[in-house]
This record gives sequence, structure tokens and C-alpha cells, in this order.
Amino acid sequence: MKRIISLAATLLIGAFAMQAQDTLAPTIAQWDLATAIAYARQHNIQVNTIRLDQALSQQDLYLAKAARYPNLSGTATQSFTNSRNANPVVGGFQTQSNLAGNYGVNSSLTVYRGGYINKDVESKTLQLESANLNIQVAENDIILQITQAFLNVLLAKESIVYVQEQVKTTAAQYQQGKTKFDAGAISKKDLLQLQAQAASDEYNLVTAQNQYRQNVLTLKQLLQLPTTTEFVPVEPDTLIVEKPVPSLSEAQRLAAENRPEINNGKLLVRIAEVELEKARTGRMPSITLGGSLSTGYSDNQDAKYAEQLSNNFYQRLGATLSVPIFDNRVTKTNIERSKILIQQSRLSLQQTKTTLDQQVEQAYISLMNAHGQYKAAAVQLQANTEAYNISLEQLRLGAINTVDLLVQRNLYVQSVQNYIQAKYNAVMNFKIYEFYMGIPVTL
Repeated sequence: MKRIISLAATLLIGAFAMQAQDTLAPTIAQWDLATAIAYARQHNIQVNTIRLDQALSQQDLYLAKAARYPNLSGTATQSFTNSRNANPVVGGFQTQSNLAGNYGVNSSLTVYRGGYINKDVESKTLQLESANLNIQVAENDIILQITQAFLNVLLAKESIVYVQEQVKTTAAQYQQGKTKFDAGAISKKDLLQLQAQAASDEYNLVTAQNQYRQNVLTLKQLLQLPTTTEFVPVEPDTLIVEKPVPSLSEAQRLAAENRPEINNGKLLVRIAEVELEKARTGRMPSITLGGSLSTGYSDNQDAKYAEQLSNNFYQRLGATLSVPIFDNRVTKTNIERSKILIQQSRLSLQQTKTTLDQQVEQAYISLMNAHGQYKAAAVQLQANTEAYNISLEQLRLGAINTVDLLVQRNLYVQSVQNYIQAKYNAVMNFKIYEFYMGIPVTL
């Protein structure tokens, strides 16, 4: 029976261990943007490093609050003494030994320190809030990187689909050209040009596939995924390219209200101000209460152990007033340093606001440019598509030769590539612009 129970326990522990390993290992195969962002926020090394900084700030706050309470320590000393002393009565030496023990507890409490403890708690609370905002800043950075990398993957994937269609088309055109060449309808030169175009499209397909793999690798690196992890991007049903664009002033206003780096800058100013108030408490007196209890025994005494502990029981309670008179300029230096830190934090906040305004404006300019390019690329694609279809019909009727068709086809191919690039570029820039305004990134 015991062996059965032991075997069952072993199997149960193994099952839990396998489940834990499965939980740690990424099991996702198909990834959409929301899944990628959520995974990165949880597993990114930089973000998790800053989370550990936040945990340190939390411990600092616990320590600051604990200063409001008394401390307590205990001591216990047990000693044995053996010595030889002269005996004045009978002469010579005699051996004497002594076994003794001393026990005690001590406690102290800071009653007043000029408000230092409360200010320290306030400072540590603000520092914890600042650490939380630092996490948000790091998450925002990784979200933008993930979004850009994910859209690059979708761009490369769509390019592969398009190039594959071109490979099929040019392969069919080459086969048709061989038939016409055998019938004497086209020259050897025209056939070779069709063959070269088919080979060129095969080359472009290999290049597109390699670019896709490279973009997936970049995204995996951002996600901290092993290179062997299967990654299948999930495309959204539709990509909304053209949407109303909020004004630059509105975007800058929302960014100033919502971005964590601005709120963190304000917190750092407040922290510096609290640190100045802490420094000023160095000029204030402090009052500390202290007390101790102690007792002891020795086997050289005739009284019994318990009686000695009772007779030697000692109690002390006292208050200490400490008034700073001269501290070699320590307090004054701390005060002046705190004033300088306040000025630095205010300048840093001002610089952060300026940088954010510039970033939002740059995002706005990039968005306007991307929208303009997308509209132009759409018109270009429509025109070249119609022209290419006309050229195909003209070639069928014998109105143009293969060279004229390939020229028009290259214009069509370039316009398709420009359109795909412009579409994803417009989507990416709009998502960045919205993100600065505090709107979550979604596709």
C-alpha cells in the first residue's frame, strides 16, 4: 500500500512539473498583434528588469513605514570562568570556577524627529509611483517596437502572396511564348525576354521569402522567443488606412495628459521637493524613548537560580532629547543639494515636455506624408493596372511586341509594391500617432 501511495505521489509531482514547464514555454503558434503585445509586456527582459526596480522601491517603502514602530532586541550571555587564586588561610593556590548567565531585552522608539519619518514615507511612496510609471514607459517603448515589427511581418507576407501570383503569371506567359515561338509567331529574342522575366520573378520570390523570415526573426527577438519557436502571424480581416486625423494641437494636449513620462517628470519634481523638506528636518531636535529589562545569575551565590533571576531583575526606561548644534555643515549642504535637485528635475520635466511635443509633431508629419503617399500609390496602381490590362489585350491582337508588354508590366509591378508599402506605412504611422494620444494599439 505504501509503495502504491509513493508511486502516485511521484506521478502527481511529475505531472505538476510538466505543467509548470508547459506554462513557462511559449505554446502559441498563431500570433495576432494583441497576443504579441501582451506576451512582450510579460516576458520582455527590459520591462521585467524595471519591474524588479519597482519591487525594490516597494521594499524601501516598507522599511520607511517600519521606522514608525519600536524595535526590540534580546541578548543572552552564558559564561564559564575557571581560575587559580592564592588562599591566604591555608596557603598555596586553589582552583575556583564560576558559571554565570545574563539575559535582557532592549527596545527604543523615535517619538519625534522633526517630521523626518513622515516625509521619508511620503518620498518612498512617490518613488514607488515613479517606478510604476517607469514600467509604463518601458511597456510603451516595446509596444511601438512590436507594432512596427509585426506590421513589417504582415507587409512581407503580403508581398510573398503578390510575388507568387506574379511567378504563376510569368510562367504561364513563358509557356504561351514557347507555343508561339514554335509556331513562328514570335522571335527567339522575345521568348528569351519572357524566360528572363520568369526567372526574375522567381528571384524576387526568394528575396521576399527571405525578407519575411528576417522580419519574423526580428519580431521573435523583441518577444524574447527562441528561434525554433513556430510563429504564424494572424492577419486582421481589414486594415483601416484612411481615418480622420486629429489636429496636432489636440494630439499634443492628450499626449501631455496621458503619457507616463510627463507624469513621471512631475513626480520627480515632487520627490525632490519632499527630499528638501526631509533635509530641513536635520535642524530639528529629536526625542527617543528607550527601555530595557535584564537579569542574571551566578553559581557563586547561595541563592537558587529562580531566586537570583528575581533578585537581579533590572528595569530601565528613559527618554533622550538630541538637539543639533553643529554638524560640520552636513544639514546645510543637504538642503542646498536638495534645492539644486529641484531645479534639475524641473528642467528635466521641461525637456521631457519639449521632446514629447516634437515627437508628436514628427508623428503628425510622418502620418500626413504617409497618407499622401498612400493616395498617390492607389491612383498609380489603378492607372497602371488598367494600362497593363490594355497591353495584354494589345499583345494578344499583335498590336505591340513583348518588349512593350514587359515595360508596362514592370510599371504595374512597381506600382503594386509601392501600394503595399504605402498601405502598411500609413497604418503604422496612424497607430503611432494614436498611441501618443493614449489610444491602445489594435489592428
